[in-house]
Amino acid sequence: MCSVPEKLQLHLAMVALQFGYAGFHVVSRAALNMGISKLVFPVYRNIIAFLLLLPFAYFLEKKERPAMTLNFALQFILLALVGITANQGFYLLGLENTTPTFASAIQNSVPAITFLMAAIFRHKVRLDRKDGIAKVVGTLFCVAGATVITLYKGPTIYSPAPPLNQIQPNSLTSTIFLSLGDAKGKNWTLGCVYLIGHCLSWSGWLVMQAPVLKKYPARLSVTAYTCFFGLIQFMIIAAIFERNLDAWIFHNGGEVFSILYAGVVASGIAFAVQIWCIDRGGPVFVAVYQPVQTLVVAIMASFALGEEFYLGGIIGAVLIVVGLYLVLWGKSEEKKFASKEKVMIQSTQDHGNNSRSASHIKTSLTQPLLPPSTENV
Repeated sequence: MCSVPEKLQLHLAMVALQFGYAGFHVVSRAALNMGISKLVFPVYRNIIAFLLLLPFAYFLEKKERPAMTLNFALQFILLALVGITANQGFYLLGLENTTPTFASAIQNSVPAITFLMAAIFRHKVRLDRKDGIAKVVGTLFCVAGATVITLYKGPTIYSPAPPLNQIQPNSLTSTIFLSLGDAKGKNWTLGCVYLIGHCLSWSGWLVMQAPVLKKYPARLSVTAYTCFFGLIQFMIIAAIFERNLDAWIFHNGGEVFSILYAGVVASGIAFAVQIWCIDRGGPVFVAVYQPVQTLVVAIMASFALGEEFYLGGIIGAVLIVVGLYLVLWGKSEEKKFASKEKVMIQSTQDHGNNSRSASHIKTSLTQPLLPPSTENV
């Protein structure tokens, strides 16, 4: 029995990951339209995610995990505030006012926004090289695309007839799909602003993680701690603002399925698959597949929701995807340049060491009777 090549495994895993994330966009929208609280949903989601992460983080990183200190705790709390609380909160607010397709499309701008933040705070941009120019131009494309999506909805380009009348009533499938909609009557511009806040929070979380991981090199543990503190923050916010006790009760199978999907598939399984793919294929390889998610979401939303597509959204999505690939190409070229530079430096150092060795041998042979202290005079 022949084994599947690792490269093919990586591609299959990334395709499956995009389908998993695409389903999360649709299922999250279903949960909101079924009436589940925007505060209760992330609480249950993060409880499931934390319980899934905890055993792996504890046992796999037991030896390499540093001791917890007050300084680390404060950093994890800040990471949770940006990467969990603000990130997930803005996402749900944005999704409620737009559609899963556009939520996924705007997420393609995260690599460009991350590069922009890194450039502002610590990363030097080389505008005299093609990789630096590509990353800057790609970022501008992403910003332009997000702006178009936010400010210009445009005429309807495609309006499918929803097939929902073919679904049998009183089933789990009908409970989920009949609750979906295209955010008619909602504030589209405000929804896009919330989604941009979601992307800014996500990018900020990625930038903030880098220095933390240098001091605390246990990625699973960092994620578990972040998830835990994010859960605590959401519980505090929910306790203050969600006074209706009925909001914490599951009313149908659709709500249970939505929360389980978000916690198990989108947070647990997806995270494990993504870590494996980043480890074997690299972060650029993983990021390249991001637009596939948008395409899958669009197909799912068109089939299940009867979602309409608008000119502004299509133009914006194209600009963002072009910008994404420019940024990724720039990062790839930057790595190639850094590798060549490293080889040249190593070669220069080796040459210098060889020259010093030859000089020392020559001196020892021509002046064998001089003491070492006089050889450097």
